[in-house]
Parts: sequence; C-alpha cells; structure tokens
Amino acid sequence: MTKRKEMQLALQMVSGYGGEFSAWRMPGTDPAAYTNMDSYVERAKIAEKGKFQMIFIADTPALINDLGPQTPMFPMDPMLALMAVARETKHIGLVATQSTTFNYPYNIARQFKALDVISHGRVGWNAVTTSQPETAANFGAQIASRKRRYEMAHESIQIVQALWGSWEQDALTIDVEGGQFADMDKIQPIELEGQYYASRGPLPIPPSEQGQPVIFQAGGGEEGLELAGSYASGVYANPFDIESAREHRQAIRQSAARFGRNPDDIKIYAGFMFSLGSTEEEALERRRKLMSFNPEEIPSRVSYLGSMVGLPLSVYSVDIDQPLSADMLKKAYANPIDPRSHRALQLLKQGLSVRDVLAHGVINYHPVVAGTPVQVANFLEQWFLASACDGFSIVPDISYDGVADFVDQVVPILQDRGLFHREYEGKTLRENMGVPYQYGRIN
Repeated sequence: MTKRKEMQLALQMVSGYGGEFSAWRMPGTDPAAYTNMDSYVERAKIAEKGKFQMIFIADTPALINDLGPQTPMFPMDPMLALMAVARETKHIGLVATQSTTFNYPYNIARQFKALDVISHGRVGWNAVTTSQPETAANFGAQIASRKRRYEMAHESIQIVQALWGSWEQDALTIDVEGGQFADMDKIQPIELEGQYYASRGPLPIPPSEQGQPVIFQAGGGEEGLELAGSYASGVYANPFDIESAREHRQAIRQSAARFGRNPDDIKIYAGFMFSLGSTEEEALERRRKLMSFNPEEIPSRVSYLGSMVGLPLSVYSVDIDQPLSADMLKKAYANPIDPRSHRALQLLKQGLSVRDVLAHGVINYHPVVAGTPVQVANFLEQWFLASACDGFSIVPDISYDGVADFVDQVVPILQDRGLFHREYEGKTLRENMGVPYQYGRIN
C-alpha cells in the first residue's frame, strides 16, 4: 500500500519573540530574547519534539523597522543563531536566508557547508536576491534591476553548488597509518567565472551526510519561478487563499519539469500565523492584548482596513468596537488589488467589530487563524488536502508559549488525522523533506 502523503512543518524563528513585534511585552516573555541564544535553542528543541522538519530564519541585513516600540524583525545573525541550535539538537533542519546579491558565493558556500558538516547534514540555504534600498546602502551600493539581480542569483547558486562539490565524495581519507588526511587528486578547483562572480575553489570542506545543503527559494514572479525550478528543493510562499496558493504551487512544479526535474522533488511551504486559545474568544483576546501595546498604530490600521473594503474608515468616523452599519456594509467591496480583502469583508459582514476584524489578522503578511487547536488544524488540513502546498512555514504570534502550545495541542490532532508524521524519516534534512541526495551542481 502506498503511504499517504503527509504535510511538512517549518518553524519560522523571526527575532526570538514571535510574529507580532509587540510580543516582547507580553507577560511571560523574556524581554531580552533577542540577545539570548538559549531562547532560540529552547524553541528549536520544542519544535524538534514536535517533529518539525526544520526551523527557518528569514533575514534582511539591515534595520528596517522602528525599534522604539518594536523588536527587530530578524535575529542578530541567522548563521550564528543556527550554530547555537545545531549543537543542541539532533534531527531538526536548519535553514537560513542569505542574499545572492550582497554576498560572495565563496563565503556563502563555506558558511553553509561548514554548518552542514557540523550538524551532520541538516542545513538549507534560502537564496534570495534582496531588493531593500536599506540593505544596498549598508554595502555601499544601489539596488540593481530585477533582471540583473536574478542573473547574479543564477551565477551565485551555480558557483556555490560547484564549490560544495569540489571534493569527490571519498576524498577525505584520514589514513593515520599511511599518513594521508585527504586525497588531493580528488579535491579540485572549480575555475568558474561569470559576468558578476567568479571563484577558483576548492572549499576546504568535505561532503556532509546529505552531500550538501538543501537550496530554498522565496522570490516571486517569472524570475523567481525560473530560479526555483532550476535549483530549489524547497520554496517559501506567501499566498493568502487556497486558489492562488494552488496556482503558485502548480507553476513551481511546472517550472521544475521544464528544467528536467521531478516536480515531486520541490516542496512548497505556505506562510501561516496563528494565535491559540481554548476558545476563539480567548485567542482573539490574546491578539487584542498585543494590539493594545501600540495604540498609535490603530488609526493607520483602521484606515488600511478601509482601503481593503472600499470604505473611508477612520477612528474618528466609526466606533471600532462596534460592527459597521448596514448602510456602510452595502457599499463595501473587496479591493481586487489586495488578496486579503475578501477575508476582511467576510468578517465585517459577519458582524464583527473593526477591532476584532483587525485582531483576526486580516492585514498580517500571512494568513492568520485566531482560534482553538481544532480550528488551526482544520485550516492546515483544508489547504493541504486542496494541494495548495506541501507544508507550512508557521509563525506563532508569541514564541515563548506559542511554539509549545502548537506542539502540544495542534500536532497531535494532525497526527491523529494521518496528516503529519510521528517520527523523523531519517537523520538529514533531505531525508526528512523527501528530496533526493545531491552533490555538486544541479544545472
């Protein structure tokens, strides 16, 4: 009998606090979690207990938010955070973002392969092109055109993969009796030179148990599809509804096929945020509490919600703790430019107050479920069974209790429904993702 396909789960680590940037003020949270690597390790170990396939750290090498009321969006340094986690875990995958635009391929190859060897084959690289002007300024540069950034990405990935494969797989001999540490005839320069990058090689690092790190990709558009189809075994995606998620997944699978790859060898992880409570009201109250820490943001959120549903909403024109009037709802419509608008309009028409609609996360950067463990599990099941994704990159609202609550309350439901595994399939990230062993360049 063919084993039923099961979803995969990645825990997105953010900056140590959770997906809501006011979470640092919640009771029980370690206010210094940003600089406390023990906090990252603890959450990763909880996720490993829950059999998550991986933890994932997004990154932009720039300060891009106001640290007055908010915490940073990313860890101090993703690779150092993963190094701390690697030494305290055994099974869970370790995936970090690094830019192909603002890093030399040799440095990328060396850092990720070293961590892959140290962790015994559990590492992945999320290759992104980076388009923030703040990041470019940190490197004394200007943002290049999209076309050029993706040309650079192709060169970077090809050189990185070649460097990863610059040792033959049996080159490391460690022959004490014969006095040979490695066979230098099997360690060769790569001598690659492109328009933007070049590297002689080789790396001074042998293969890991999975050969080399897994490549992930997170960009959109035709260029992103081509990059994913060419090289990626995992894709982080940000759809807001099942239909667009399914279309995106199909487009990625078709791209893989165009480049001669098996579409099943590329896994798509949809971003997902949650707030758990014993009741939906309890979960919403948790999110209302988070919103209350930054009252100065409420006016702009209300105004933005208005733009989503075609109404001139403001804290001065409506009572945000009451439902909108019937007359206003008659005029409301889902703004076709914003894919989140349909959900916002649906909740308003159900009679929820403006504050509660915002508490449901309708303007967050991922779909949000504020509810019970069953409601969260139902959402994940619906998307997965609809072939909208192969798994989820989940973001708890508050890390300090959100990760443990998900593992203790949601994972067992998914396992009982036959949707999520109970044990790791192997020792490496590739085995646990169900993607092929790879060593050297793929294209």
